[in-house]
Amino acid sequence: MQGKQQGVQGSRHCSTGHHSQGNPIRYWLRLLVLAGVAGWLSGCLSARRIPDNKYLLYSQTVKGNKAISTEDLTALIPQRPNKRVLQTPLTVGLWLYQAFSGNYRPDSARRELEALTAKFEQESQAQANDPKALKVLNRRFTRQARRRQRYIEKGNWGMRNLGEPPVYFDQQNAVANAAKMKLYLKNKGFFLAKASFRVDTLVDRRVRVTYFVQEKTPYIVSSVAYAISDKRIDSLVGTSLANSPLKVGKRYDEANINAEKIRIEELLRNQGYYGFSRQYVKPRVARDTTFDQPADTLSQPVDLLIRVLNPDNGQHKVYTIGDVDVRIFRDPAIPLDTVVANGVRYFMEPGMYSTRLLNTKISLRPGTLYRQTDYATTQRQLFLLNQFKFASVNFTDTTQQRLRTLIAATPLDKYDYSLEGGFTLLYQAQGNLPGPFGNLSFRARNLFGGLETFEVALRLGIEAQTGYSTQQTSPVFYSAQEFGVTTSLLFPQILFPTPIRFRFNSLNPRTQFSVGYNASVRPDYSRRNLRGTMTYLWQQSQAKQFTASIFDINYLQSNVISDDFRQFIKTAVEQGSTIDKSFRNAFFSSISFGYTYNTNVVGQNKRANFFRVTTESGGTTLNLLKTTGILSLTEATGLEFYKYLRANVDYRHYLPLAPRTTLAFRANAGLLFGYGPNETAPYEKRFFGGGPNSVRAWLPRRLGLGASYPRSTTTPADYLPVFRGSEGERFDYSFEQPGDVLLEGSAELRGRLFKLFADINGAAFVDVGNVWTLRNLVNAPNTVIPANPLGGPTSAVFRTGSFLEQFAVGTGVGLRIDFSIVVLRLDAAIKVYDPARRYINAEGQTVDERFLLKQFSFNRLTTGPNPVVLNIGIGYPF
Repeated sequence: MQGKQQGVQGSRHCSTGHHSQGNPIRYWLRLLVLAGVAGWLSGCLSARRIPDNKYLLYSQTVKGNKAISTEDLTALIPQRPNKRVLQTPLTVGLWLYQAFSGNYRPDSARRELEALTAKFEQESQAQANDPKALKVLNRRFTRQARRRQRYIEKGNWGMRNLGEPPVYFDQQNAVANAAKMKLYLKNKGFFLAKASFRVDTLVDRRVRVTYFVQEKTPYIVSSVAYAISDKRIDSLVGTSLANSPLKVGKRYDEANINAEKIRIEELLRNQGYYGFSRQYVKPRVARDTTFDQPADTLSQPVDLLIRVLNPDNGQHKVYTIGDVDVRIFRDPAIPLDTVVANGVRYFMEPGMYSTRLLNTKISLRPGTLYRQTDYATTQRQLFLLNQFKFASVNFTDTTQQRLRTLIAATPLDKYDYSLEGGFTLLYQAQGNLPGPFGNLSFRARNLFGGLETFEVALRLGIEAQTGYSTQQTSPVFYSAQEFGVTTSLLFPQILFPTPIRFRFNSLNPRTQFSVGYNASVRPDYSRRNLRGTMTYLWQQSQAKQFTASIFDINYLQSNVISDDFRQFIKTAVEQGSTIDKSFRNAFFSSISFGYTYNTNVVGQNKRANFFRVTTESGGTTLNLLKTTGILSLTEATGLEFYKYLRANVDYRHYLPLAPRTTLAFRANAGLLFGYGPNETAPYEKRFFGGGPNSVRAWLPRRLGLGASYPRSTTTPADYLPVFRGSEGERFDYSFEQPGDVLLEGSAELRGRLFKLFADINGAAFVDVGNVWTLRNLVNAPNTVIPANPLGGPTSAVFRTGSFLEQFAVGTGVGLRIDFSIVVLRLDAAIKVYDPARRYINAEGQTVDERFLLKQFSFNRLTTGPNPVVLNIGIGYPF
């Protein structure tokens, strides 16, 4: 292994000078030049504080690999260069660290710590007979000593929270990294692999390290054999070889051998071998160790022999479950009753829990074969009950190959409550402003002795808003209020009258009944909804969850308040829309099914996926009635009845690019089809585009429909777009745009910037999407197709030949302030492409301003045709 380093001759001097003013240049080019100058100055400032015998690690790359990914090899390098802004030489964190280090005095802090320690020892001896005072003294000393020790080890506040310590190149680290790459390649089947590195010296006392790897000839598994003296184990392993990761013809991989050891261990532990360990599985590799030819030579064979050894004291023993005792108690002083159910002995307070239900959560049974899955399932099921502070499963005796089992649990408090408050933070002055909200929840556990959970949740929110009417160009201030109360009763089982319910015992089954009332009063309309649901929930694994709503019944009262909105609905109806039927008093019910697959773990930057699909059928029982029957029912009750089908698919992929950098993708699609006499669905069931979790360059629910633009509510025959503001630049998206088809996607680059009381993360994103209707709106009687078709009602319909050019596109940047328990998100977005900005003006001229990015200006951030839209929310958008 060889390493070569080029020396540095001299040092670079930095200077600045005056530049003559030339012709104006484009704004983006000016920013690029400023960034380059800033990077150059940053390099100069950083270089001045580097010790003479040190060099900053500027970058490190891996070359020469073909079969093994670069990501796997770079993961072997623990050193990371100082973060650079957009891959420029600008290292803001390092520069701030060096700037704050001017006031860093570690020697003085060490002397203070020594003096503080000596003083503490004297005072603690003087107060040795006063435990209370000694406790206070210890606490004060620990706090002060920890603060000084942190200062000594990590620097002052600015260095720790705003800066990033310099990362210096170390020759020994590079040698060790090359050795690790060689070993890694060997474990991947490249036994003849080589690895080396080269060091290139750059200006400003920085170096670039390039690692060169040569994979050479791969070794392929030519045979896999097993040597097992125990006949029963040999039979178990032999019948399970189809599940083995070791396959003839595949490249040798140490990871597959380790996986096979784990597989055999799990296989045998699930067949009663309680004491078996993977340490008894010993692989042997046979290959030609004299072979050494060029890398393009054909692959070479390797033979694997997997041996399963016996313990020193003889054969591996098979264990069964002995006595199973369950102890549940709050206070050891309270006497416990003993109840035996299905062979399990329960020690708990009289009538405390239902032993019948607890039995469904305990998979370990006296006299049965020990299985590791039963042990893990029992622990998991007891934990997921949300009834115990902790629940442990232990084997207290293993004599005569029988495992005496003790399950100990401590109940949670029977009653508890939580109260939270804050602000609803949404979007810019054209939309919502911060408004207070409060949530109060009360929870009662095991209310009827059946491990059920009863919960009452209340929510009250006030949302301040500013908006524009179609007759005004200045903002109008108003507020919106929301009140909701929901009661739910959760049972830890599937309540179903047939034995099929027992098949869910190992899947964390739950049945939830809930009744809720929600009232929202907005400037345009008010809605009050009384809802009752029954839902089944179960988990196939930690990543796979299912929900099935047997019934979801709603009674809805709706009232249009705003005259402008009433006129908007009237105009839409004249154009063939059924939106007015979504604002009538209604009764509707539905059944639904949902599946969620989620491997994303919060706080872990790993490749992960999220997939959720939900399907819903509304008014299913109305299919028993004819259309005339539904219309008669509507006339008799004065209520709208809906029949609809709804589906939604949401997919997300998280791709880590660096330890603290992630590229996240999202694709979201929805389809709604109303097939009842009113040909629509409840307003809440329709799809909307725009907002903090959608296309962020548009205000919430204001994107769409298709390529249609906002039209006048007073003179619909003109079909001219309505603008906001006296300059006639911005479309007046005053009203929400409910649709039947939703297609949207996002890509977001996320990375850590610095730490300031919390982790400050940055993001850059691109959003695309839109919402359409399924039916042509221009189908009402006495309605004429408009003479101005561009952006007219017909462009709101989803059509396979034109929907791609109707995708709206927005982009922007954001901050994510991570306080560990909550993430505060701030996004600033602008429009790139608005499909509605193509129309015929009053003079009969075709105007095409769909590409709006060029109309954005830093001098007019909140005005003009392409203003910045601010989105403030809680958590990540996806």
